[in-house]
Amino acid sequence: MVKVYIDGQEGTTGLKILERFNGRNDIELLRIDEDKRKNPEERRKLINASDFTFLCLPDAAAIEAVSLAGDKVRIIDASTAHRTNPDWAYGFPELDFSFREKIAVSSRTAVPGCYASGFASMVYPLVKMGILPTDYPVSVHAVSGYSGAGKKAIAVYESPDRPADFNSPRQYALTQKHKHLPEMQKICGLDYAPAFNPLVCDYFSGMVVSLPLHTRLLSKKYNVDDVRKALTEYYESRNSHFVKVMPEGEPDDGFIGANNLSGTNNMEIFVNGNDDRLIINSRLDNLGKGASGAAVQCLNIMMGIDEKTGLE
Repeated sequence: MVKVYIDGQEGTTGLKILERFNGRNDIELLRIDEDKRKNPEERRKLINASDFTFLCLPDAAAIEAVSLAGDKVRIIDASTAHRTNPDWAYGFPELDFSFREKIAVSSRTAVPGCYASGFASMVYPLVKMGILPTDYPVSVHAVSGYSGAGKKAIAVYESPDRPADFNSPRQYALTQKHKHLPEMQKICGLDYAPAFNPLVCDYFSGMVVSLPLHTRLLSKKYNVDDVRKALTEYYESRNSHFVKVMPEGEPDDGFIGANNLSGTNNMEIFVNGNDDRLIINSRLDNLGKGASGAAVQCLNIMMGIDEKTGLE
């Protein structure tokens, strides 16, 4: 049995990790007294008493937590703080064998951002296979449930007195400085950061990240079937359980809902379009494969057990 501590267990991600531990008898959870949650010495004590510590904290607090940890503690960080640090494993094992291998042996793993997970699931393999040039002028659009917006925003969305504009999708990150952009660019090996258009919407969880592509700007002329086949073979060859490329054709009703995978660790990739323009969509739960589910999957890999444990 391994000892696990969640630093920041009262936040949305921390609470979801706790939910995913229900029924597991291979984990002993260490808990901090409520009145000591921000006490550095108490946190140091619990971090170093654990085999694995999850960090579900703002960036500055996550960096502080790492400074409190000894070498024997294995850290899984759900913040933005360490995602582009080459000394840390990037917690998206399906992207390639090298990602999975580094997670398995690393003492420091950074859980990807939710938008970045959807983005990388499409862009990373296309770049690696030579389909998408690294200097392609990438644009990406995304819609997400409000659960990813933090406690204060969740409270506003769930208030009976919320402002009228909270009833509609709300576009943000208008200065093109969204915190997920650095990992989107670096992990996927792009020469330039993508133009990113995220919207938060009036439903709790789930997201769709959308990648429009002009076929004339790809490395050579590819059609819908070519790209779908390439992505399907890519993930099948990497024994991907949670990431699936959907078969030919758009959904039956012509729509891709954003909340269909809520509560799961699954991710679905759709490829549609025509000979001139493609639209690739990655659907996931921003609290699942985009946060707590991915974190628990990384824990399982680091423990050397079935990565699906507690996730189905």
